[in-house]
Amino acid sequence: MPILIAALLWGTTGTASSLAPSGAPAAGIGAAALVLGGLLLFLTDRSAWTLPRRCGARERWLLVVGAVAVAGYPVTFYPAVSRTGVAVATVIALGSAPVFTGLLGWLARQGRPDGRWAGATALAVLGCAVLVLGPELTGGGAAVDLLGVLLAALAGLSYAVYSLVGGRLIAAGHPSAGVMGTMFGGAAVLVLPVLLSGPTGWLLSARGTGVVLHLAAITTFLAYRLFGHGLRHTSAQTATTLTLAEPAVAAVLGVAALGERLPALSWCGLAVLAGALALLALPSRR
Repeated sequence: MPILIAALLWGTTGTASSLAPSGAPAAGIGAAALVLGGLLLFLTDRSAWTLPRRCGARERWLLVVGAVAVAGYPVTFYPAVSRTGVAVATVIALGSAPVFTGLLGWLARQGRPDGRWAGATALAVLGCAVLVLGPELTGGGAAVDLLGVLLAALAGLSYAVYSLVGGRLIAAGHPSAGVMGTMFGGAAVLVLPVLLSGPTGWLLSARGTGVVLHLAAITTFLAYRLFGHGLRHTSAQTATTLTLAEPAVAAVLGVAALGERLPALSWCGLAVLAGALALLALPSRR
C-alpha cells in the first residue's frame, strides 16, 4: 500500500509541472525538485547523517551507486521527454524499469522473479503502453527519436538501480528513511550544477516556487519516504511494477484537472493495467 500511495503522488508530477512558468526548463524543474526534496529527505532524518559511517566499505559503495542512479534519473528522463514527448518517454522509462529490476536482481542473486511477477509485469507494461500511447496510436503517431528512446531507457535503468540498492540496504537492517535520505541527499549535490547551469529566475515567481515546493515536498520527500517504507516489506522487483500505477493517475488527473480527453483504447489500457496491479498486489496463496 505505501508504494501504491507513492505512485499516486508521483502521478501528480505532470499536472504540477504543466503549471510552471513558460520560461522554466524541464531539466531545471526536475533538478530543483530533487535538490530541495533530496535535502529534505537527508536533513529530516538523523540516521541519514550517520549511515555512511555505520556502513561497511561495500555498503558505502552501494550508497554511492544509489546516489548516482538517483541523480541520473532526471538528467536522462527530462531530455528524453524533450526529444520523444511525454508519452513515449514515460512508457519506455517506467515500462523498462521493472524489467531491468528483475534482471539485475536476478544477476545480483537477490531472488529469481516468479511466474506471477512475470505475468503481472508483462500485463502492466502492456496496459501502461496502451494507456499512454493511445492518443498517438489513434491519431496516427509520430516519428520516434532514437536518442530520446535511449535516454528514456537509461532513466528506467537508473530507477531500477536505486530501487535495488535501496531494497538491499533496507533488507540488511538499515532504516529505510536513512537509506533514502543518504541516497537522495547525495543526489541533490550531484544535480545542483544542472540547476545552476540554466536559467533560475523562474524559481522566484509565485508559480515557479509553488510547483517546486509541490514536487519537492510531495512527489520527492513524502513519496520516497513511503517508497522506502514499502521496500522494507516488498521486493524491489514488485515495487517497480506497482509504480506503473503512476501513469494511470497522471492520465486520470489530466482528464479531471486539465480537461484532456482519452480515446477508448487508452481506457482499455487503463483497465488492463489496473487488473495487472491488482493481481500483483493481492496476497499470494501459500
